[in-house]
This record gives sequence, structure tokens and C-alpha cells, in this order.
Amino acid sequence: MEALLVKGGLVHDAVHEIPYIADILAIDGKIKLIQPDILPEEGMEVIDATGLWVYPGLVDAHSHIGLDGYGIGFEGQDYNEMNDILTPHLRAIDGINPMDPTFMQAVLGGVTTAATGPGSSNVLGGTFTAIKLHGSRVDKMVIKEKIAMKCAFGENPKRVYKDKNNYSRMSTAAKLRETLYQAKEYLEKLNSAGDDLSKRPAFNMKLEALIPVLNREIPLKAHAHRADDIFTAIRIAKEFNLKLTLEHCTEGHLIVEELAKEDYPVAVGPSFGHATKFELKNKTFTTPGILAKAGLSVSIITDSPVTPQQYLSLCAGLAVKSGMEPFDALKSITINPAKHIGIEDRVGSLESGKDADIVLTNGNIMDSLTNVVKVFIDGKIIKTDNCGL
Repeated sequence: MEALLVKGGLVHDAVHEIPYIADILAIDGKIKLIQPDILPEEGMEVIDATGLWVYPGLVDAHSHIGLDGYGIGFEGQDYNEMNDILTPHLRAIDGINPMDPTFMQAVLGGVTTAATGPGSSNVLGGTFTAIKLHGSRVDKMVIKEKIAMKCAFGENPKRVYKDKNNYSRMSTAAKLRETLYQAKEYLEKLNSAGDDLSKRPAFNMKLEALIPVLNREIPLKAHAHRADDIFTAIRIAKEFNLKLTLEHCTEGHLIVEELAKEDYPVAVGPSFGHATKFELKNKTFTTPGILAKAGLSVSIITDSPVTPQQYLSLCAGLAVKSGMEPFDALKSITINPAKHIGIEDRVGSLESGKDADIVLTNGNIMDSLTNVVKVFIDGKIIKTDNCGL
């Protein structure tokens, strides 16, 4: 049995708005107890957190970490397959390099879990996976391998394939619809055939990959910046009765009343930096706060490497500076993204039964002057005594 006892820290558990002084006991990588004055026992690793702030490991609901190599070019670019506009059969797990330096950089910033997967060049890009950000073999880092099917609207599929077969937004939507119809027909034939192999349709890996989407086991993860693209994603999801998450949602603040009625989870960002294309011209750090106040489940994302993953907490801080309530901002980088990617039973808050992913800081984690002091993943210390990123 491996036991960890974190004593006397100011606990920000992402459940209660008001922080409190308590001890956290973890047994074999799971949180067992959170309460004051837990007595140490022989064999426990005891961490004195007096004067420190204690957070759940941060969660990024949308990134490409491990799929875009740090400090190299084409050799490390594995997040977009730009030879085929429809690639639902691709799986992020097959391209992730856990040896990339960005993993430790993320941990230095207190990020312990991330959803990572294909980019937005294709109408259908493939499946995202949720991983812990420490390890040497991705298979052992996976929390949940298939969490969402990436699809993309707007400028990116137009730009990448404009000289091939996708010049307009209408074409993007049509290709997605056609593929979903084909997958629906394929699934109906499979169900009708039952155990009779002679009646089963010829195996189609692309259509097989969409069965969990049609069965509402995983959502479409829809890249959409502009307001009209957001509505197109919603329109198609409703046509096929699919689960949906809205990714980036750059113009979400302009259509907040409509989004509040629809109530799909939103992942907002990356909001930092220059507007590099037309559909980003309305991006602002006010968006997450406006959407949260309207009652939506908001996750703030880095889209790493667009914004380096270790600055997830600072993006939340900038959202607070722009009007977001501090507790909403904390939830947007902890429990909300965990729910967004369907792993809230494991991570995203400090609660009994959850993974012992714990971050100790010397102040508010959303403040740029704060240092991450210690990071634990599954109850094991990964980083200690950080003096800045």
C-alpha cells in the first residue's frame, strides 16, 4: 500500500466555492479522505502544505500535446493528415509522443490531464483521447482512449482543400452529412445482419469509427469559431441526434442567448495572441465569463501548442481580469473540462474516490506571480520546488 498525506494546505477542491484548511489522504493513487487533522501513520509520505494552496490537477479539454513536436518541423507534426479530408478512422493514441518536452512543461504549470487529438484541417479528423501528462508509454497514460470524434467547420477545411474538393462551407457540411448518412446505413445493415456473416456489409474502417458517434457513446467535437459555423454544427448534430461539444466558440459571446437555449458544453479558446485569420477577429477573454454567466458549462482551453499548455491557469486568470467570476474560472480548468471530455469520475476535483492528482502552489494558481511548488499524479510526486516556468 502506498499512502500520501498532504497536511494543512488551503484546499480549493473545485466543488466548494470557499476554500478551507484540510488534510488530504491518498491510498494507492486514489483520494481516500479530505478533512482536518488526519493523523500520520507509519509508512506514509507526509507533505507539509502549511501556507500553500492546494488544487486538483488542471485539465485541458482541447489540445494537441504529443502530436506536434517541440522545436522541430514536419518530422514532429502528426496532428493533421492532409491527404484525405475524411479521416474518422484515425486515432490520436497512434501519434502521441510522450517523450516530447511539452509534457513536463505542462506539469510544471500544474496541468496533469489533457484531451489531445487531431487538428482541424479535415471535415472529420479522428478520435481524441484523454491522458495523464506523465509517462513513457502512452498506453499506460490513457484515462479514456476514445472521448470524442473531431470534426471541423469554417476556414481550415476550406483552406487546406480549396484546390482539391472543398471550396465552400456548404461543401464542408455536405461532406459531413454524407459520411454520417453512410455510417448510419452501414450500422443499420450491421444490426439487421446480426450474427449472419453472409449478410454483413463489407468492413469499412471509416464508417466503423463513426458507430460510437451514432450510438451517442462519444460526441462530435466540433471546431467552430464563427457564429454561423457554430449553428451549422448544432444543426447537423440535431439532424442525426448526436452528442456535441462546441470547440473554440470564438464568437459565442455574440450569440449567448441562443447558446444558453441549446446548452451544449463549450470549450473556449485559445483567446491569447494575434488573430491570425478572419474568423478569429472577434476573439476576446470576455467570452468564457459571458457564457458562464448565462449558465453554460465552460472550459477554457489552450489548443496547445497554440498557447503552451503550462499557461492554462494564466488564461483562466485573464478571463477573470475580463469579468469571469473566479470560481467559474477555476471550474473552467478543472471539473468542467473533466465533464466536457467524460472523465469527471476520475479527475477535475479533489474528492474522495478520485485520482490523487494534486497541485500545491504558493498562491492563487491563476496569478502570474504564483509558482507551482509540487505536483502529484496518481499520488506520486512528479515535480517539486519549481522556481518558475
